[in-house]
Amino acid sequence: MQTDRKIIHVDMDAFYASVEQHDFPELKGKPLVVGGGQYGVVAAASYEARKYGIRSAMPGKIALEKCPHLIVVKPRFHRYKEISQQIRKIFYEFTDLVEPLSLDEAYLDVTENKKGIGSAQEIARQIRTRIFEETGLTASAGISVNKFLAKVASDYRKPNGQKTIHPTQILEFMEKLPIEKFYGIGKVTANKMHELHIFTGKELKEKSLEELIRLFGKAGNYYYNVVRGIHKSEVKPHRIQKSVAVEETFWENLLDEDAVFKQLQIISDELEARLSKKEIKGKSLTLKIKYKDFTVYTRSKTQEVYFDNAQDFYETAQNLWGLRPFDKPVRLLGLSLSNLNTQEKKQISVQLKIPFEEFMR
Repeated sequence: MQTDRKIIHVDMDAFYASVEQHDFPELKGKPLVVGGGQYGVVAAASYEARKYGIRSAMPGKIALEKCPHLIVVKPRFHRYKEISQQIRKIFYEFTDLVEPLSLDEAYLDVTENKKGIGSAQEIARQIRTRIFEETGLTASAGISVNKFLAKVASDYRKPNGQKTIHPTQILEFMEKLPIEKFYGIGKVTANKMHELHIFTGKELKEKSLEELIRLFGKAGNYYYNVVRGIHKSEVKPHRIQKSVAVEETFWENLLDEDAVFKQLQIISDELEARLSKKEIKGKSLTLKIKYKDFTVYTRSKTQEVYFDNAQDFYETAQNLWGLRPFDKPVRLLGLSLSNLNTQEKKQISVQLKIPFEEFMR
């Protein structure tokens, strides 16, 4: 087990909802969701809403049943992105090894840091203080020797807290950890483990590598290692880029073709803007459609020459739209470009609308 790295996972607390409560003080202390309503899906829930059992990705109709006086607000992704950029500037004051996971969370490797601070826990404290001073928002942080442990730790004292898992505490901590708290173990896998009488890391650790692989396939190797505090993945500032994608989830479902084409033009323009900044072109364009009932349909076109501009994207998207197998209200549209002209392909995923005691010195 490598114990000389210092990794921090910073996770903003109920980010979208907290931004709304900060910008509109009359919403503070009230159950609030961003997105949702009768026909949408909750993008984020305030802590007041979570007391009613409301969570992100929950259908808005169910959220309203759980809390009839729930406040539903429309997402403002331009604002969330603006604040996210402020937060990342703070990260880069401490280290260049920053791996963003989304607008509201990131890994930082502070083993060697720009300020020469020996304690990773102190760095996390300073970062959280700076975030609050500059944005008025709170963040939680996890600190340990690898990304897995830091991610688990950041969720431990939410909201507005931080947790350090010292190298000497790792094995004991992992044995006591409920299996559903393991990062990478979802509800379905957790239920399967419960059926196998695996409820904590201690019971998971009792299973041999061979048995875990037989039960869970390749993921068994991952479970075998992380329960022992082993996770070798490094903080990667630059992700491998295979495609450029722009997606937009709509506040209200699109009901007619004119509305669809209008949105496809907007998405095509945004895709061109993103590509121009990176000087990227591609030969394969994919249209993604998510319907009101959450079924997803994709269709692609690959050509010998590179797609060149927004008009190319738009006209091709119109043709791909014409191939769809049925008519239903549309809640999401997306265009992605792959088969890129870059030698070292890196992945960009741009989502406009729905759809963050001293130790190891």
